[in-house]
Amino acid sequence: MPIEVTEDLILASMPSLETHVIVFDTEVVDLTAQCSDPVDLLFGVQLGGGTDIHRALQYCQTLVHDPGKTLLVLITDLFEGGSEEGVVRRMEELTQSGVRAVTMLALSDSGVPSYSESLAKKLRALGVPCFGCTPAILPELLSGAIRGANLEQLAARLVKS
Repeated sequence: MPIEVTEDLILASMPSLETHVIVFDTEVVDLTAQCSDPVDLLFGVQLGGGTDIHRALQYCQTLVHDPGKTLLVLITDLFEGGSEEGVVRRMEELTQSGVRAVTMLALSDSGVPSYSESLAKKLRALGVPCFGCTPAILPELLSGAIRGANLEQLAARLVKS
């Protein structure tokens, strides 16, 4: 599920921040209205099968008002059921406009990332870090992303600790 965040998902209850929670399978669903507990919402949502990341990114792109102040967190296994080329093109458009983006890979029940390595490699080439993340390290990751930290280095440090 992709999450388009214009500041900090953890701080979604602050009125000065604009936060959007978007989930998808083959359809895109905007759950922003249910965002009172964003972390619980983030890790509790389950949709049906299928994946159309491109369609979800296309929707998220319409929500971006100030790219330089936008953080897009895409949570997915990167197994694209729609257009993989469209995902790369859309992510390239977003990042070139100034959006900071990070991909948190889906975790198996044993906590191991399970994902499309080829699409992850293409996103990393655009400067979009891709890594597995548990709920325990999500707040520090988002905080680092907002501060402008090197997300590859931060992720490596967080995953080791």
